[in-house]
Amino acid sequence: MSTKDLILAIDNGTQSLKALIFDPAGQLQAKEAVTFDPHFSEQPAWAEQHPEVFWKSLIQACQAIWNRHNVDKDRIAGVALTTQRGSVVNVDKNGNPLRPAMMWLDQRKTYGLPPVSGLWGLIFKVARLTKTIAYLQQEAEANWISTYQPEIWQNTHKYLLLSGYLTHRLTGNFVDSIGCQVGYIPFDYKRLCWAAGWNWKWRLLPGIDPSILPELVPPGQPLGEITAAAAEETGIPKGLPLVAAAADKACEVIGSGSLESSIGCLSYGTTATINVTHKKYIEPIALLPAYPAAVPDHYTVEVQVYRGYWMVNWFKNEFGHPEQQEAARQGVEPEALFDKLVESIPPGAMGLVLQPYWSPGLKMPGPEAKGAVIGFGDIHTRAHLYRSILEGLAYALREGKERIEQRSGTQITSLRVSGGGSQSRIALQLTADIFGLPTAKPHIYETSGLGAAIDAAVGLGLHPDFKTAVKAMTHVGEVFEPNQENQALYDALYHDVYKKMYKRLKPLYERIREITGYPK
Repeated sequence: MSTKDLILAIDNGTQSLKALIFDPAGQLQAKEAVTFDPHFSEQPAWAEQHPEVFWKSLIQACQAIWNRHNVDKDRIAGVALTTQRGSVVNVDKNGNPLRPAMMWLDQRKTYGLPPVSGLWGLIFKVARLTKTIAYLQQEAEANWISTYQPEIWQNTHKYLLLSGYLTHRLTGNFVDSIGCQVGYIPFDYKRLCWAAGWNWKWRLLPGIDPSILPELVPPGQPLGEITAAAAEETGIPKGLPLVAAAADKACEVIGSGSLESSIGCLSYGTTATINVTHKKYIEPIALLPAYPAAVPDHYTVEVQVYRGYWMVNWFKNEFGHPEQQEAARQGVEPEALFDKLVESIPPGAMGLVLQPYWSPGLKMPGPEAKGAVIGFGDIHTRAHLYRSILEGLAYALREGKERIEQRSGTQITSLRVSGGGSQSRIALQLTADIFGLPTAKPHIYETSGLGAAIDAAVGLGLHPDFKTAVKAMTHVGEVFEPNQENQALYDALYHDVYKKMYKRLKPLYERIREITGYPK
């Protein structure tokens, strides 16, 4: 009789879905990935995708695991699921989508909504939060659907995040993990449950009724069992438990080995973030919450740089055609050649300093912000610009680190880096230099999937608790130590230039918006 000691982790990201097999030591035994277009856009700023794309990708990835690898299905103890955050799906009573999923990248807004009135309206006015609340109203996907597609909203049986949709496809249950609840939904992030009826979030989302929301389960607890129908399509054994995990960023944190608030986790992904796991609820920015952690009754305190390492793709598309052509000739990824491009560029990019706010948003520093690059001279090339992008992202995340430390009263003393950018040695070294902290790369790239597997390992009893599981399943890879000379240069640029840029440019950003109407 086979020992049930393996975990199937499903990781549905922005551009791909991966099926991953982990053992109790955190070693990756098998992996299959299916790529897809992140979204389609019927109008500018829209970003949608058919939910069936994700389900078919899940089927394809799982079937490939069984067909291409020597995996003993009898050893699979359970399944865990982690997904991209903030993408929503309206479904009918049978779980069938009523419209394309509205993706987290979607930037449409709902204008003309009545402001929050009554006591809450007065409180927001006194606290000078009226504009912030109006921004949140405009951003909420539920408000757009209920306003412009009322027939869809009237026929909505459940309003789900992508994690809840895939959970239903696998188990037949309208249930989701507490750890996945990130988005414009009436969730009480402090109490880790749906908001109480008096909570102001229901006033922001008047179309949402509690009955259309799924049941919530803590990370590490069962969501249900794989149904016969799901087993037939995916090849996952019928009856296996699906254990609640968390959203991809939260899973990355524990998958990188961080259960302590002293370890900062940087995610160099489409959105660049700095996170710490904390037992206390701390809002790094007022009204913008700490999100649920992948560990029950814990929080991930997070600061984002929206579309962070998306900027690498932006550079590749706008300026990286020689590298793309050479990469195709050599059969390598273009990003590998970008590292070679900047090898000869000194730290500080010869005074070229970049503020990485290419996509406006509320979270940091403000909705009027725009990207900026200063310090150009006739010596600067594409390579200098590329290095300034990497440095600008690290500056912004260092600013986030300082904000988290100030709000939490704890110090971050070391870093872990995951996401696509963690594959760049130059990015990791300049991160260590800019933060002045040892910066470690986890032993595997698939930290989000590993974090989900850790949730499953605890839930299935393969490890007795999260502390034991994280210690057993995560391992530090290469560590990059700060270069003192580079650190001194970066400190000067950070304090004397970068931190002063936004304050001095903000009036110009606001005037640009007034003149051009962008961003609205």
